[in-house]
Amino acid sequence: MKPLLIACSVAVAAASPVFSQDTRLGKGDWPNWRGPLQTGVSLESYEGYEFNPEPVWTDEIASQGAPVIYNGRLYSWGYRGKGPDLVEVVQAREESTGKVLWERTTHDFMSDTVYDRYTIGSVTVDTETENVIAATAHGLVTCYSKDGDIVWEVSTMERFGRLTFPNARAGAPVIDDDLVIIHAVTSYWGADGPAKDRFLAFDKKTGELVWSSTPGVGAPFLKDSSFSTPLLETRQGRRVFYAGTGCGNLVCVNAKDGTPLWRFQATVGGINMSPLVIGDTAYIIHGTENIDTTETGQAYAVHLPADLDKIEGEVDPEQGGAPKVPISTEAWRLPLEMFTSSPVLHDGKIYQMLKIGVLVCIEASTGKILWEEKLVNSQLHASPLYADGRLYIPTQPGDFFVINVTGDKPVIEHSIKLEGNGIGSPAICNGRVYVHTTAKLYAFEIKNTGITYGEAPADPQPEPGEPAKLMPVPSDVLLTGGQSAPVRVFVTDAHGNPIRQLGDDEKTTWETFIPPTARVKSTMDASFEGNTISAAADAKDSAGAWKVHSGELSGILRGRVAPKIPFTVDFENAKIGEEGFAFPPLSWIGARLKFDIRELEGSKVLTKTLDRVLFQRSLTFIGSPESSGYTVQADVMTDGNRRTKSVVGLINHRYIISLVGNSNVIEVSSNQERVWLTKPFPIAANKWYTLKTRVDVAEDGSGVVRGKAWPKGDPEPEAWTIEFHHKEAHKKGCPGIFGFSPQSMKSVYVDNLTVVPNED
Repeated sequence: MKPLLIACSVAVAAASPVFSQDTRLGKGDWPNWRGPLQTGVSLESYEGYEFNPEPVWTDEIASQGAPVIYNGRLYSWGYRGKGPDLVEVVQAREESTGKVLWERTTHDFMSDTVYDRYTIGSVTVDTETENVIAATAHGLVTCYSKDGDIVWEVSTMERFGRLTFPNARAGAPVIDDDLVIIHAVTSYWGADGPAKDRFLAFDKKTGELVWSSTPGVGAPFLKDSSFSTPLLETRQGRRVFYAGTGCGNLVCVNAKDGTPLWRFQATVGGINMSPLVIGDTAYIIHGTENIDTTETGQAYAVHLPADLDKIEGEVDPEQGGAPKVPISTEAWRLPLEMFTSSPVLHDGKIYQMLKIGVLVCIEASTGKILWEEKLVNSQLHASPLYADGRLYIPTQPGDFFVINVTGDKPVIEHSIKLEGNGIGSPAICNGRVYVHTTAKLYAFEIKNTGITYGEAPADPQPEPGEPAKLMPVPSDVLLTGGQSAPVRVFVTDAHGNPIRQLGDDEKTTWETFIPPTARVKSTMDASFEGNTISAAADAKDSAGAWKVHSGELSGILRGRVAPKIPFTVDFENAKIGEEGFAFPPLSWIGARLKFDIRELEGSKVLTKTLDRVLFQRSLTFIGSPESSGYTVQADVMTDGNRRTKSVVGLINHRYIISLVGNSNVIEVSSNQERVWLTKPFPIAANKWYTLKTRVDVAEDGSGVVRGKAWPKGDPEPEAWTIEFHHKEAHKKGCPGIFGFSPQSMKSVYVDNLTVVPNED
């Protein structure tokens, strides 16, 4: 998972961490990846301590994440199986015995995830509802009840343009008050169209989007994804969080409304560790190229701004994001390198694993290294856990260490060889230590004669001030023709702290709104009656914003109208500008900057752009993620030569059916490591073909993915060219377009797209 490092004040020896205090936590509960203090530090201490190096139980479930424990139950997230039958598994167990009470499985889809680098994350338990939140690498955010029923689910890839990466960084959601906050790189529409590192906040009970925040910047700094999990606190009358980003920043964001507050540029790569904050200083570490040195890796202690209303930093006029605070905010730095593992801090000392497998102890107030201990040759992902004077550290080779750090030098009390790689971070509860590897889940026992449970420092939610603005929820709506959606309107103070929800009898007015900075002046083809937004049956494919008013207060809502099946698009109505191209429809997710519309052979066609290597693999979604039972057809063409050809395809039910030019095959895939089938099909570059796809799902959940292709203008062949039988088929998903331009060298072309219901 993702951790950034820690924070310390200059007088940190006497300072106590300011952590979120949850009065619903029971003794020993560990409801999220970093535990009750958000730091990997346990509140437990033991009389008669004796660690048993023999596990009390194990289970063969692979993972690289961390289990969580709440109210007598242990929840974990892993995966099992191979090929098309590989599934991700959320499990609920009886804490006392490890007995599985229920499990729910899902399939990865349309990602480039490499599974031996997968599930670097954790589920999170909401201590109010006891619901369990899982956020996968392919963007599926699911809320399960305590009994395993789905309360709500959002496909952020199809709905908000979440991008995937081979490193499969998923991280962990965090819950604060009524919000679930996740971290992802997205490419959506409008101001959120460019691919950037973003945070999304959902209503924890309904799954509605509350806000989206872009505190970082894009190219050239966005070179990486990040799985840094936010750390929350109350500061200067507002709720804020800190996190690392894929564009190399430590950022601070208002947790209530997503307002970016400030950023500290530390590197040109990603920061994956989760920051920890103590007093008025934050500490981070990274393992990529530095901004101002030729070394890789750096650990920083950074002074937090004294006044959040008067940030001494500038907003990049091209990139936007949060104000960038100067390098002079550093308290100290050390030339240490770690890409993913987070540290812990106790009694003024930072304990940090380094990339080279060395454990270092740092004096937090000065940055002085007090001691170091070589454990293994390399370390990846796993973060230490601290409990009652000991560190519990899984390592990449599979060696699990128990280290006594109460003295001037560390004492290794146990070194236990685990099966598989020890990449998952440990969790602890009621004298049990749990750790995942890529082979098993282990439960170890701390024998004792008594456990004492400490209390976390209080960190209450801020008291709201005077009414200052309105916040519509959801903040972004998606409709197809004939659909309606209710919108709740909340009154908040200037910092987004909620005061109350407007009643049905309180008058509101809605008007279309075009931001002054909008490059595309567009409105949503919809209307309001009261606080319900509706799209007519014949509503046009469109996107835009609305402003709601109540008295002197106002707020902004964004929305899209997506085409309703059946629909046809031939691009001939697009207006080519002086630049030589037109933009795709604004409501198509992930289309702009990845594709544009150009003249070709006397016709207007959708053309893949080549100016961003980040977008060499591009998925564009058209419509609703809830769509099912449809057929997609389009004319398609690859570009290239005998050595290098592009790939062009269509998306149907979360499957990609494509023509792979270099290989001369037609392909069905979802994740190529598990759902992948090819059939020979000769493909000539710069020649048009018609590609047709259909997915049929049976009552037992199995399905058949079908595809056929033929030269454009020839009669359609009766037989399907390729058929893929999937035991557990994807039952729904957005129609869309797929393009792959190797190293952004060769384009792809699409025309005459149709989506119609399946015919019997």
